[in-house]
Amino acid sequence: MIAPILGDALSRVARDVDRTLDRLLQLPDDPRTPLFEAMRHAAIGGGKRLRPLLVVAACDLYHVDRAAALRVGCAVEAIHVYSLIHDDLPCMDDDDLRRGKPTVHKAFGEGIAVLAGDALHALAFEVVAGGETHADPFVRCELVEGLARASGPAGMAGGQMMDIAAESSAFDLSTTTRLQQMKTGALIAFSVEAGAIMGKAPPEGRAALRGYARDVGLAFQIADDLLDAEGDEDVAGKALRKDAKAGKATFLSLLGAERARSQAAMLVEQAVGYLHGFGAEAELLRAIARYSIERDR
Repeated sequence: MIAPILGDALSRVARDVDRTLDRLLQLPDDPRTPLFEAMRHAAIGGGKRLRPLLVVAACDLYHVDRAAALRVGCAVEAIHVYSLIHDDLPCMDDDDLRRGKPTVHKAFGEGIAVLAGDALHALAFEVVAGGETHADPFVRCELVEGLARASGPAGMAGGQMMDIAAESSAFDLSTTTRLQQMKTGALIAFSVEAGAIMGKAPPEGRAALRGYARDVGLAFQIADDLLDAEGDEDVAGKALRKDAKAGKATFLSLLGAERARSQAAMLVEQAVGYLHGFGAEAELLRAIARYSIERDR
């Protein structure tokens, strides 16, 4: 059961993210219209919106203006959605369904799908670099640097490369953990640290949030592995059982279901423990940590 504070926050952030993306992706009256339609198809509606929620929740710790926090949350979501569009392509995972609707290449063709992913990637940096996001240009530069690192070869893209290699290599637990810390964890970690950046917290004062984000990211991935093996495709809104078919090492295959669940629960408790220095203002982050392993999609 989702905690009331989390249920309300998820509903509100999903509504606000869709409203912000709707404004950012207004259809032009020119031949670019199919590109914008594809971007809207992928980005608006559906999805857990966990990353934007983490941005907003972390920004709340530092009393950051919600509209500004939402801009950063939408930028992170744009990066996440671009990665999903490209992951679904025939040259990658070749998936037909995402968030309960046809993948972008199925609905619009491969060429437009590639462009839609590229355009969402560019949009993310346009948004975080914009003056509406923060008045301080140094804050905006740090956001750009952090988002680039989280989405590039040291983060999500590097993790995806390791994921491709996993199809033909026998990865051990340490290598699989590193893969997931890059592929999934890096963007989650940036989502949390973005709040501290927006709030101008010094780097040396962010250790607790980094520890929280690291453990939540791993717990989230273990839950994903369990859902891939045991979940309902209709609820998940995407194809499942893919990892086993591809022969990839996962936390589930390496640890077994019982130990994987125990590990995820331990990571959540560690994540919550990192927030001991915060009071009620961190209650949403605590709820998100627990939700990361209780969700059904």
